[in-house]
Amino acid sequence: MATNSPKTLPTTDTSANVSASPTAVKSFEFSFDSTMPRLRLSGDQIRYCSEALECFKAKKFNSPQTIRQEFQTLQANRVRASEMRNRCTVALDSFNYSKNRYTDVLPFDNNRVILKQCADYRSSAGGYINASFVMTSENVSRFIATQGPLSHTSEDFWEMIIQYRCPVIVMLTRLVDNYHTLKCVDYFQAENGPREFGNICIATKWIQTADDSLILRCLEVKYKESEEPPMSVLHIQYPEWPDHGVPKDTLAVREIFKRISSVPPSLGPIVVHCSAGIGRTGTYCVIHNTIQRVLTGDMTALDLVNTITTFRSQRIGMVQTLEQYLFCYDAIIDELENLISDGNTQGSL
Repeated sequence: MATNSPKTLPTTDTSANVSASPTAVKSFEFSFDSTMPRLRLSGDQIRYCSEALECFKAKKFNSPQTIRQEFQTLQANRVRASEMRNRCTVALDSFNYSKNRYTDVLPFDNNRVILKQCADYRSSAGGYINASFVMTSENVSRFIATQGPLSHTSEDFWEMIIQYRCPVIVMLTRLVDNYHTLKCVDYFQAENGPREFGNICIATKWIQTADDSLILRCLEVKYKESEEPPMSVLHIQYPEWPDHGVPKDTLAVREIFKRISSVPPSLGPIVVHCSAGIGRTGTYCVIHNTIQRVLTGDMTALDLVNTITTFRSQRIGMVQTLEQYLFCYDAIIDELENLISDGNTQGSL
């Protein structure tokens, strides 16, 4: 795999940068607000967005074949099965194998999420969950990319949320697809009262359905016997994003970005999952990360090949299809245009 990433894009062990201390930071409070949040941009940020927009639009409209060639380059350099087996030894351990939804989508050993107090009594399990730390730099959102939980891994999933103080979960899948295939178990719906997953209890504080198919829940999560106040977690489900495909427009994906991009990176990683945790998950992470970096003035963000190469070095197969790669360009262009328009409107008030 190509590794020509700039120094700001780490391709090795990212797990050391994420704390698993339950007392490291306070819980983030999410308010029940149906209005679309707007980012207030500085003059410099509007200029960064304008420069980036010009670059992305020039490539999309003047040189569309270049974008297709970029994806071909990514596919030519992707991790092969033999390399994956060498880099995913914990996931392939006999104790952990049944915890993987798909046997060809596994976390690398060097940046997998490790559960410090694993409910699994077997020491060989190594605190295993099929989840990977994904990030580029410290001043933008960090992610945990993971699979849709299985019935016997839901407790592990919530253990991860508590241990790593994850303030947001972005769910980009239905529970069951149009072909009646189970893509993810119901680990989150608690509208009819609290639910327990082993030693962990979750409850719904509020639920809201947005105009563009998003379902937002504020969940309270805690250990059953703990006297500590529950942790608030914003759960955003976008069920209309088809497996291996893309949405019909970019509105919902961009609303997710608007709602969570202001969550401080220091608070904890944002959990993103679909079914396997690479296609739709990788596409969202690229869109979110690119826009955030542009807003900081990091113009290396214009190189999506470099960003995806970095992400694929941290979790196999991030952004699976050409259609998803093209959607990254569409969503980034649409959001940059919207940010510039809103910024100019605010400036004239």
